[in-house]
Amino acid sequence: MVILKTKKELDKMRYSGYIAGNVLNEIKLSAKPGITTKYLNDKAEKIIRQHKAIPAFLGYKGFPFTICASINEEVIHGLPSDRELIDGDIISIDLGAIYKDYYSDTAITVSVGKISSEAERLISVTEECLNQGIKKAVPNGRLGDISNVIQTHAEINRFNVVRNFGGHGIGRDLHEKPQILNYGKAGSGIMLKVGMVIAIEPMITEKEPDNKVTSGGWTVITKDNGLSAHFEHTIAITEDGPEILTKRS
Repeated sequence: MVILKTKKELDKMRYSGYIAGNVLNEIKLSAKPGITTKYLNDKAEKIIRQHKAIPAFLGYKGFPFTICASINEEVIHGLPSDRELIDGDIISIDLGAIYKDYYSDTAITVSVGKISSEAERLISVTEECLNQGIKKAVPNGRLGDISNVIQTHAEINRFNVVRNFGGHGIGRDLHEKPQILNYGKAGSGIMLKVGMVIAIEPMITEKEPDNKVTSGGWTVITKDNGLSAHFEHTIAITEDGPEILTKRS
């Protein structure tokens, strides 16, 4: 069952989203050569707690960190460590906050130093996929409209969408219904209604979309070691259209 949020619930989710968006905005500025992903994780946790919120990922289904830090061929769920970022890396930083029992979830992929032109294009197209998907998050639209526009934009730019992971509803739980695939047919799926809150998160690969989970049991990587990029916003569907709750200043 898809849970529609009341105005009071949306107010709490707006502040949760505000926290997550601004924490991510600060963390991305620290993603430079020589910085470890553990440093990014610890900084994110400190800032979230300073806002009197709780890191959404820490302890979720046993996940041991505040952020997912996924580098280069890592698609999602990268584990922070003492690994130092180097010039030419791209890194996806995914995080969320819990404020008064309500979740937010957001991600961005950033460059570390000077990256290749193809990596730049991958990042740019993935963010465009997110923005195109958000535009389709309107009352009386269909879930498939979001999925289709993400897939279409990725593929016309000669990239591929990851098919076995996607977006989701969000609220008092990090993952609620509906699941939001990054591929599909326009006009298909459930009707979008005012009060729905969803996390849209295209995961786009440079080469083939096939992936696997590493031996650690968390990190998902591309099978062909091609680059992967990931962007995400938490979106409320309102009478006036989509509202980005995790907007970054």
